[in-house]
Amino acid sequence: MTTDSEWLVAVEQIKALKARYFRCIDTKDWQGLSDCFSENLDADFTEAPGPHTKSRAEYLAMIEAALKDAKTVHHGHNPEITLHDRDSASGIWAMEDIVQMPGMTLQGWGHYHEEYTREATGWVISKTRLSRLILNMDAGLIWHP
Repeated sequence: MTTDSEWLVAVEQIKALKARYFRCIDTKDWQGLSDCFSENLDADFTEAPGPHTKSRAEYLAMIEAALKDAKTVHHGHNPEITLHDRDSASGIWAMEDIVQMPGMTLQGWGHYHEEYTREATGWVISKTRLSRLILNMDAGLIWHP
């Protein structure tokens, strides 16, 4: 970034991107969610626990199938965003989510570790990894990685 104002604008755009991600996943706005990612998205949820997908299409197919019958609430807090240059950045977000699925409810806390790329249409998430600190599964079953 060449000026403080350009840096501030980029940080705010990345914050808005992540807010849109949370809203779109909770409202099942799959097109809006798709627009949050680069085509070659690397999404690693193996620590969550979950799959590791290697493209936007693969991630969206997985998340739509996993959440189609679920009610979800995702919150992101305390963003730590580092701009590397005009078109790349990284960030860590504290997170909490609740996922109610038929027969099971999950509530978790952890961190998103992400990389962002500025494309012609704006900032997108190019890499994301979710690490969990705690995952409560229904009646008090707690999973600690």
